[in-house]
Amino acid sequence: MIMKLISWNVNGLRSCIRKGFYSYFEEVNADIFCIQETKLQEGQLQLELGGEYTTYWNYASKKGYSGTAVFTKLEPLSVRYGLEEDQEQEGRILTLEFEGFYLVNVYTPNARRDLSRLAYRLEWEDRFLAYLLQLDAVKPVIICGDLNVAHQEIDLKNAKSNRGNSGFTSEERDKMTQLLNAGFIDTFRHFYPEQADSYTWWSYMPKVRERNIGWRIDYFLASSRLAPYLIDSQIASEISGSDHCPIILTLSEIPG
Repeated sequence: MIMKLISWNVNGLRSCIRKGFYSYFEEVNADIFCIQETKLQEGQLQLELGGEYTTYWNYASKKGYSGTAVFTKLEPLSVRYGLEEDQEQEGRILTLEFEGFYLVNVYTPNARRDLSRLAYRLEWEDRFLAYLLQLDAVKPVIICGDLNVAHQEIDLKNAKSNRGNSGFTSEERDKMTQLLNAGFIDTFRHFYPEQADSYTWWSYMPKVRERNIGWRIDYFLASSRLAPYLIDSQIASEISGSDHCPIILTLSEIPG
């Protein structure tokens, strides 16, 4: 069995629906479809995905902010909302346990343009890594979502002028390195280590996306021992509807 997983920061699901979300959703026919930044409260949207999918939502308490969701054809064994014993109310993490792996859908906090949230972001990263390692001790983990960091210079267009900016500070990049060194694979770089100009987010400023002045900040990561099951990791940069584009992970069935 081949599995197809999608991750997409939709930057407001209601807005994305008006810009063609359903067409892409139906066309791609994913086994598991993860979204971030839903910007929804419970009851604000009647989603029409067909009977094959079960939906799971983690809403932020603040209206019109953050939020994650997973739409899956595969029945999870368990679902967790947020980090264990975590009091954050921003709906940033959804964890689904399947027979052979955990799936963690995440929307990492932004450090903000003035870096006023950088200290919180770094503390959050430490707790998130501890959580991933706790899961990984039980079974392999696939992490997807908007991690709000361009890891290496190849992962954004203008590395020199952005050094030290939110999403490309040495502190944020070091946390990503630490995560990968803890036993996880950046699946896109696993297949395409030297591929430049491959981005997942573009500013809404005029002509930026047309000129491909972007950042790669959306990822599929996987426990290193899942490497034999990985088939491909792609960026669907041609799909609009958000300032981010979808990313796609294809893998063979992971035995339980």
